[in-house]
Amino acid sequence: MRRHNVRTELLERKESRLGHFFSQEFFHSALVQWMIIGSLIINVVNWGLIIFYIRPVDFPIILHYNVYFGVDVIGPWWQVYFLPLIGLLIFIINTLLGYLFYQQKERIVAHLLVLAVFIVQICITIGVVSLLLINY
Repeated sequence: MRRHNVRTELLERKESRLGHFFSQEFFHSALVQWMIIGSLIINVVNWGLIIFYIRPVDFPIILHYNVYFGVDVIGPWWQVYFLPLIGLLIFIINTLLGYLFYQQKERIVAHLLVLAVFIVQICITIGVVSLLLINY
């Protein structure tokens, strides 16, 4: 019985810390909420497109196409997953930086960082769709 209480207490502490983090003023801004939700949705769509269309193959696939030079980077199929992974890392870093700047009363910088995340996710989506069209 004691062990169950300790687990429950630890879980409640984690939930309260996480709840406290998301109850900050930064996350109550409508712009921040919409940009974070939009960025997450776009990132999930990127993951879904790659998972649905890219299959493990034995031959290299096109990873970069340039209008002037044509295909200039080829590689294994799994390297396509770096695009949404980089987008997710940029999302996490920029959101945390935006949160920290917002705490320092630099609201414009915080909003620009969150807006930049959304724009980066759109650019990554364009890259993912381009790779899918070129390869399949």
